[in-house]
Amino acid sequence: MALLSSTRSIGVIGSILVILFIFPGAGPFLAVVGWLLVIIAAYLLSQHIDNRRIFNNVLVAAILAIVGVIAFALVALSAVLSFAGINGLGLSSLTGINRTALAVGSVHGLGSLVTGVLSGLAVLWVFLIGSAFFLRRSFREIASRFNVSWFSTAALLYLIGAVLTIVAVGLVIVFVAEIIQAYAFYSLPGQLPEEKERPVPMTVPPPPPQQF
Repeated sequence: MALLSSTRSIGVIGSILVILFIFPGAGPFLAVVGWLLVIIAAYLLSQHIDNRRIFNNVLVAAILAIVGVIAFALVALSAVLSFAGINGLGLSSLTGINRTALAVGSVHGLGSLVTGVLSGLAVLWVFLIGSAFFLRRSFREIASRFNVSWFSTAALLYLIGAVLTIVAVGLVIVFVAEIIQAYAFYSLPGQLPEEKERPVPMTVPPPPPQQF
């Protein structure tokens, strides 16, 4: 089994990579790699204390988030393709639609396009809330078992941020939660409390036998 200090390093590196999602280009890829490392760290932590729930909840949280993103992409793409088909356009020509075309009403199905994209966002929102719920369950157990309250703080902010992703402030809260998550992993002890060396109690030798 990996040392707890090694598990801590994996969690910190993974959390930092997740924070990099804000950068365009490689940001999303680094975030995916980061979450994989966080899942590995959660698995190792669950092995350290023989508590499978920690890993299971993080795994479910990751799966819900991934399914939510895929569902959003499919619903939004379907709406875009439908909009393009109604107007006899290709995906490459969608960017050529200008305000004049919208104003004179030569573009049709715009309402359906907006509705489709909003529906996809609603599906993503529901899945993110579910993901945050399971992540909070896992992080609260880690916080309780390893005496690191920062995990509980990060989990609560994740849940609040997921609920508020419907507005822009939710993304800011999630970003703060990810920073706190990195610090929470950094704050993990090098070993479990019961693994620390305990002082050897001093024993008093028995008195010598009395001579009669």
